[in-house]
Amino acid sequence: MKAETEVRPHVPRRGWLKNGSPPGDFNKAPRCGAKTRKGAPCPQPAMSNGRCRFHGGKSTGPRTPEGLECMRRSKTKHGYYSAEARALRRHTRELMAWSRDWLSRMKKMIKEGSWVNKSTREL
Repeated sequence: MKAETEVRPHVPRRGWLKNGSPPGDFNKAPRCGAKTRKGAPCPQPAMSNGRCRFHGGKSTGPRTPEGLECMRRSKTKHGYYSAEARALRRHTRELMAWSRDWLSRMKKMIKEGSWVNKSTREL
């Protein structure tokens, strides 16, 4: 013998939906509407910014100077393109160019013999 189950009609739920959507029937919530990869509008419920969690996200990025500075510091992984690193590389290139120039002048002077003091030549 089968057990009889009590059939109750669906009771509308109370309370807020996820992502701040209004309470009530979630089918009546405003939709995101962003264009999906298939070209159709997104059917997900929209948040207060008008987009769903996939197409609008919650964060719009840092707005305060402290938040912007914190983001800049966290994004810097190695500092290769920082002003200090670029200045150091520029200075190193200048030193290397100066060293090559100095070395070529010394080689030329050695070839000519002009680097030797005249008083030491006689010894």
